[in-house]
Amino acid sequence: MTDRDAFLRATMGSMDLVYNVARRMVRAPEDVEDLVQETYLAAFRAWKDHRRPDRVEPWLVTICLNLGRSRYRRLSARPREVELSDVVQDTRAGDQDTERDALAAVERSELYRAMWALPEEQRVAITLVDLSGFSTADAAAEMGTPRGTVLSRLHRGRRALALLMPERAREVNDR
Repeated sequence: MTDRDAFLRATMGSMDLVYNVARRMVRAPEDVEDLVQETYLAAFRAWKDHRRPDRVEPWLVTICLNLGRSRYRRLSARPREVELSDVVQDTRAGDQDTERDALAAVERSELYRAMWALPEEQRVAITLVDLSGFSTADAAAEMGTPRGTVLSRLHRGRRALALLMPERAREVNDR
């Protein structure tokens, strides 16, 4: 089995996890795809150099987080780009349930805005534990912090989300 085949076999099952982490690190969909691609490229280079991990998922998440942070630092001096979709209205026609689509888009965009309003440490903790299913111990290892710090960031982040999205928090509590 070649290095390429072994790498693909070991890492392709983690693609959704890496994509979800990347979505929380950058805003634009094309930047998310670039970050995932850069993550897999860096991982493959390490794999070819025989730097292979015992556990692939945390390794890929660490690479993705580090590349995302580096990208943020590198691009922070650049002016903010505006997506064309933010300027031009989507004029789709069809037999879709537009009310349901509109409500789902509002909920998604509301959550998206609320997540980006959180500090990076809280956003990463929520992404790893609540959205990606990592244990708090694994998230602590990935973030390079003690487990108690992750628990604290989760608590503060969840509380902040509840304040940013009070209607959604009431719906969850009513269930």
